[in-house]
Amino acid sequence: MKNDILRIATRKSALALWQAEHAAARLRAAHPGLAVELVPLTTRGDQILDRPLATIGGKGLFLKELEVALLQGSADLAVHSLKDVPAELDPGFALGAVLPRADPADAFVSNAYATLADLPEGARVGTSSLRRQAQLRALRPDLELLDLRGNVNTRLAKLDDGGYDAIVLACAGLERLGLAARIRARLDAPRWLPAPGQGAIAAEVRAGDTRVLELLAPLEDADTRRTTAAERAMNEALGGSCTVPVAAWAVLGERGLALYGLVGDPARGTLLRAHAEGDAGAPAELGRAVATALFAQGAAGFLDAPAGDTRRVESP
Repeated sequence: MKNDILRIATRKSALALWQAEHAAARLRAAHPGLAVELVPLTTRGDQILDRPLATIGGKGLFLKELEVALLQGSADLAVHSLKDVPAELDPGFALGAVLPRADPADAFVSNAYATLADLPEGARVGTSSLRRQAQLRALRPDLELLDLRGNVNTRLAKLDDGGYDAIVLACAGLERLGLAARIRARLDAPRWLPAPGQGAIAAEVRAGDTRVLELLAPLEDADTRRTTAAERAMNEALGGSCTVPVAAWAVLGERGLALYGLVGDPARGTLLRAHAEGDAGAPAELGRAVATALFAQGAAGFLDAPAGDTRRVESP
């Protein structure tokens, strides 16, 4: 890498480009004279839009091409939505910075109805997220849940074309694209839980790349790192991915860190919930504790691991 140029690998969607440019602007402000360039790439997850992510390999599909660019030296870091980053990175990679978190909540979006409760019986709701499907099924088992893929604008266009009565998206993505007016209602935690890491932006780097890590240091937000670390540790302990409906939300308070976790069954709408509080300095320990509580309730039956398999909740 040239000392005066930093190259950021990013997906080509409008939201991904916004996030990458946001990180680039922060880097330029922190390091006057540093040239920051975007390297837009198309991932397999962007190319396959006719099947749910759960059937084609999960969220890691949005990272692989960007990680290849890092390994080949055509990029120096990659910027992601943290919720798209697997709970456990492949060897050779690290999260170099976690930026301040935006609104982590999900958004209820509809042109005709103000809230989820207002939807008529049998209304069509679009989402490909198993986590969202499980929570929708628990709250409104009468709804018809339909697959919905594509970038934010594509999903909104499908709603506007009449294919759905409502869709569920992330508040942060809508707000970042200047589309906050499309949010009819926030689906608030802890009743409705978001994806682990939702609303946060992460910079992935080659492990041990000290120069890039030093450049990224001013972008790091300690509070967001702590809360998302707890959520991601719970997700990792559960073996969470796009193929399992896992939700988590951590919040810092006067007594430390509180974590709410959920595992659901998207077919039946059955939800398992757990909550714990702990030391803000030990977020991973808290995440594993909530995962253990979920396993104690029978979460293994909702996950890919055989029942009784506790290996995923052992300390690393």
